[in-house]
Amino acid sequence: MLETSLGLLVVVALPLAIVTIPNTLSVVAKLLPGDIDQVGLMRTHGLALPAMMLTVPFAAVALRRVPAAQLLVGALALVALSDVAGGYAASELMVGAARVLRGIGSGAVVVATLAAVWDRATALRALWVGMFSLSLLAAQALALWPLDDVSSWKVTLQPYPLVTGVALMLAATHLIAWMALGRPAEPGPDIRERGRLLLSAMPAAAIAAAAISTATEGWRAIPVMLLAGLAIAGLLVLAAFGAAPGRTQAYSMVAVGVVLLPSAAQVTMVEMGGLGGPGLRGLWVPYTVAGVLAVAASVAVRLLVPAPGRWLAPLGLLTMVVGLCSLRLVVPSADGLVLMLPFTLLAVGAAVALTSALQGTSMGAAAFGLSLGVAGVLAGFLLGTGVQMAMLDGVASAQELVDGFVGALHLWALIGGFLVVAVIVLASVMTRGPGRRAGAVDDDGSDVPPSGPSGTRAASSDTLPSDVLLVRGAPDPGPDDDEPTGVVPCVVAPVSAFDSIKSPGEEEAASAMPAKAHSPEDTTSA
Repeated sequence: MLETSLGLLVVVALPLAIVTIPNTLSVVAKLLPGDIDQVGLMRTHGLALPAMMLTVPFAAVALRRVPAAQLLVGALALVALSDVAGGYAASELMVGAARVLRGIGSGAVVVATLAAVWDRATALRALWVGMFSLSLLAAQALALWPLDDVSSWKVTLQPYPLVTGVALMLAATHLIAWMALGRPAEPGPDIRERGRLLLSAMPAAAIAAAAISTATEGWRAIPVMLLAGLAIAGLLVLAAFGAAPGRTQAYSMVAVGVVLLPSAAQVTMVEMGGLGGPGLRGLWVPYTVAGVLAVAASVAVRLLVPAPGRWLAPLGLLTMVVGLCSLRLVVPSADGLVLMLPFTLLAVGAAVALTSALQGTSMGAAAFGLSLGVAGVLAGFLLGTGVQMAMLDGVASAQELVDGFVGALHLWALIGGFLVVAVIVLASVMTRGPGRRAGAVDDDGSDVPPSGPSGTRAASSDTLPSDVLLVRGAPDPGPDDDEPTGVVPCVVAPVSAFDSIKSPGEEEAASAMPAKAHSPEDTTSA
């Protein structure tokens, strides 16, 4: 019952949380009241993603004190409250408050669902990764779907109230099942991981402030693109501060966050019926096929590759690069089925990369990478916006507008492909080798000698006297939990110290029999 309710909750709540990201108020601009500043209203509508970015690291830190089952109920209650507040919003302040509330609840949902599935059945974590990839791919389409033939602009503030109620009911069912089983322990970050999570909140706040500034100060295209490039570089630098086992996952999350949702959002907008595309009704088949294959690929990697493979994460990211290249070939298209190719490559590549990268990491390291990935979504939107501003500058007709959007998408796909390749190279350099590199520095800042067999620290012959014996001990538990840190303590003692150690039988024999003298010819005993 616990795992069934959790699986259904992931399927329902995770897309509901990611659909908060797109800003779709401009689609219903004609329905906005004339006495409200429309530009300011659109800016406040975009506050959901910055709020979500800042919530993810703090929600992960809160898992040390609040169980994931309880956090899920509280987070979905905030989402439901934002739906209610959206129905009464009539000013910029109310719209901003509703969107911030929804962003906070959605960020907590993403983190809490990941923590809830972490130590459960193998397929549940794979299901989470597959649904996360699908949600990023289809978020723009899911946000636009309720706006078809609406009569009120407030639908953008409460797109799926019925789904929210279902998700809240599933969360309550999961909480009851969790309590009935005796409140089983759930993973959370340790002390060092909490420090990294709080550190990741700093670039998230900086990127959010920069995005709000570009929307309010009227920046030009080149400064926006430079700012977005600086934000992405900062996220990649911060990913290097993660623990060595989870560093690949942090790089993969940044690449997926920067590329997947911004690319899919642009494709969805270009393929609308008014621009000559098939519209949303023609896109649901490609989205469904891509989502099913993404979940299947994630489950297959999780079940068939139990040990983390160093080649799977780069292979998944390279698959995304192929998907970006295919966008330049098949978009725009009046036939929606053609888009099955790029959508599948993007979703399956992201699922394979993240599933492989999550294997062998801790929950805290996964949450650290997730916080960087969500911040990467906004950085990717900034970069895509700058490209669109450059391509749409000076358009004078509807055809030029369409050509500008298509050209911006093609240029963005080229930039995104090179960016993912750069992340692959950077990750391979920064995560080189299964053990520590010579001259590496440990998490506490101390020098780490080269690793010996089985990942333990080797003691060289020139560091120990010839008459000592090295005795290895048990793995040292971490500071906050029972998980080994990988450092194996050892006892160094002179060999002569073990001469006096006898078993109980040997002691009794020694007291009953005299000592035996060695023969001068007995070289073996001598």
